[in-house]
Amino acid sequence: MFILTIVQTSFIVFALGTSIGSFINVIVYRLPIGLSILFPPSGCPHCLNQLKPYDNVPLLGWLWLRGRCRYCKRKISIRYPVVEGVTGIIFLLVFWIQKYSLYTVGNWAFCSWLLALSLIDLDTMTLPNSLTKSGLLVGIVFHIICGFLPQASWIGLVHHLKMAIGGAVVGLWLFDAIAIIGSIICGKTAMGRGDTKLAAMIGAWLGWKYLLLASFLGSLIGVIVAGGKIILSQHSSRTALSQKWGQKIPFGPFLACGAVIALFGGEAILSFYLRLFFPIS
Repeated sequence: MFILTIVQTSFIVFALGTSIGSFINVIVYRLPIGLSILFPPSGCPHCLNQLKPYDNVPLLGWLWLRGRCRYCKRKISIRYPVVEGVTGIIFLLVFWIQKYSLYTVGNWAFCSWLLALSLIDLDTMTLPNSLTKSGLLVGIVFHIICGFLPQASWIGLVHHLKMAIGGAVVGLWLFDAIAIIGSIICGKTAMGRGDTKLAAMIGAWLGWKYLLLASFLGSLIGVIVAGGKIILSQHSSRTALSQKWGQKIPFGPFLACGAVIALFGGEAILSFYLRLFFPIS
């Protein structure tokens, strides 16, 4: 009976995640081009026909349409079900780690914001203010709730509020400093303002310690991925290679990956670091 309950709950959580993933797809497509994320209902971007409710079921709709619009038969990008499935898996992992907890709901929201921002950054090389600012605000409100609800303690409220605001401020200062120094060294803009606002949002959710860890991990992942991609794709001349090294890459997805790792593994990583470099004698 207990196992059945776990399976049923996991199915509900996964279904919820895929539904949020479907909404994330809407945000990623509509927000950058200035369309409402609520109206009109979802439709084919090619023939503009409105989708039937049963065609819009997360994951299943794409499968029974065989990846093509019911009306114009144009292909529907496989990214739609992939994003829905990935979001469902994220929701499941968060639930399995944190169970029935206020932090489960908060981290569902945080990861959803990060996923939407990462996809938009990959598509457009931009991080919309409406998402970074709303994510920052929700992060602060979440910490206010977490600090006050358990025992209605003003001390806990102040502690969480300081952590959220302090993390946001450190994110702004740190990435502004990186952008200024990088621009001086490179002689051109080294980092967009969107990355700074994303860092502030992450700081509001994680606090300044985990923000620093997320920034380090994001930079490390970015260097490995970008460097590996350039090196592995080389058949070209030195000139082409130098041009590739000069290309802009979206940093938001790497920073988001660092934030997720810090969220769930930050305590273990920092503990390992302290034991390694500052062992207790």
